[in-house]
Amino acid sequence: MAEPTKRGTLYVVATPIGNLEDITYRAVRVLREADLIACEDTRHTAKLLQHYGIDKPTVSYHEHNEAARAEELVMKLAQGLTIAQVSDAGMPGISDPGYRVIKLAIERGVTVVPVPGPSALIAGLAASGLPTDSFQFLGFVPSKSGQRRTMLESLRQAPYTTIFYEAPHRIAATMQDIVEILGPERPVVLARELTKIHEEFIRGTAAEVLARTQAQELKGEITLLIGKSEAQEARTVVKDIAQRLEEIMREQKLDEKAGLKVLAKERGLSKSEVYRELQRARRKR
Repeated sequence: MAEPTKRGTLYVVATPIGNLEDITYRAVRVLREADLIACEDTRHTAKLLQHYGIDKPTVSYHEHNEAARAEELVMKLAQGLTIAQVSDAGMPGISDPGYRVIKLAIERGVTVVPVPGPSALIAGLAASGLPTDSFQFLGFVPSKSGQRRTMLESLRQAPYTTIFYEAPHRIAATMQDIVEILGPERPVVLARELTKIHEEFIRGTAAEVLARTQAQELKGEITLLIGKSEAQEARTVVKDIAQRLEEIMREQKLDEKAGLKVLAKERGLSKSEVYRELQRARRKR
């Protein structure tokens, strides 16, 4: 009777987020020894492999084909192949494709081995100057204004640093929402183009960082870090929308319905969004 084929190993390999020197000796060795390298974008990974003189077959997996490709890759692992999985930058599966392949491999009894290395969220946090004892990572900021503002509402009293990735063309709008919802004094750091030639940290209050995003168009990949809330500051910010509505009603002699309409226009939101924020603020009083 033939012996069963020994299952291969899936190595989840972190790759540079900018500077090609930011890769471990172990990662280079694993890439050289792998039977196959699964890449988010084979053209992008080819530059890294060429830089280190690695000549191995590659196959693409990305958000559009990952479900089908996961099955193919796990079948190869079951046949005994060793596969190194990489994303374009950083750790596969962390706001990048990779989760489905890893999950299916585990379900099929394949050994999954992480090869740690660069991560924009950890690099940004380490050099931010914000508290690092407790933090949460929430991936990309919601692109729709209503969803973004609802998410920021949940951070009013967050007792930890919160980290996001954000697109450069949306950062000014996101900062405007942070100022309005979390307050102009909330500490914020933008870590831009980490490990690359134009690496930059923009640190300050939310109002100061907003001014910078309005004065200069920021380019490149951005890691957004929001400092934790101070309890008293949070209570003051929670009351802000209710106080502003009261001011509008008093100054313009309006009822609440008409006042909400004016407040919605002032904040660039729909009347229903302003009403939801007002209800949340009143509940927290």
